Amino acid sequence: MTLLSTLRAATLGLMLVAGLGQAAIAQDTVVEALGVPGPIDFLGDSYALSWTSHPTPDYFKQEYLPQGQQSDSYTAMFMVDASTSQATPQGAANTQIAGLEGRKPTDPMVNYNQISNPNTGEVILDFLLSDDSGPKPILEWNAYRYTKLGDGIALFAISRRAYGDDVEAFLGQLSQMRQDNISALAELDLPPVTPAE
Repeated sequence: MTLLSTLRAATLGLMLVAGLGQAAIAQDTVVEALGVPGPIDFLGDSYALSWTSHPTPDYFKQEYLPQGQQSDSYTAMFMVDASTSQATPQGAANTQIAGLEGRKPTDPMVNYNQISNPNTGEVILDFLLSDDSGPKPILEWNAYRYTKLGDGIALFAISRRAYGDDVEAFLGQLSQMRQDNISALAELDLPPVTPAE
């Protein structure tokens, strides 16, 4: 069970963290379906499209990794998701928050903060998760930027992780990392998202 599959399951249910899922399964072919083939440049790093999923007719997910990183051991990942069903950025953020609250009894590291933009209706939710069920503990921090997309929503997100002995240093850098990443995500010129028919 990995946090990556949790993240994937989270966005499948309108970005709801529902628990730890199964390990990522490698894809032979990555089918770009949102009109965002990448690479995506974020804070000086280039993220290439690495994984896609279209599990329901109204839901699309794409993950992007820096060169040399793998989905089951990444330290940085960018994500673009789209849901064409009726939803709002705040509604999606509320669903994610409910999932995080539900996770608190089994994950003492869960913490989150929300920033809302009343002028655009966008929401940025940043949150911390952990997993100590494997051979090495994992600490994962995410920032999700929810935007309106027609009758649905688009999600642009950055995820950062540390494993094992690197967790303590990650925690020491977390305050500055949060500030830098949230600012960059808020100011990012978002590419147009056009879900495939």
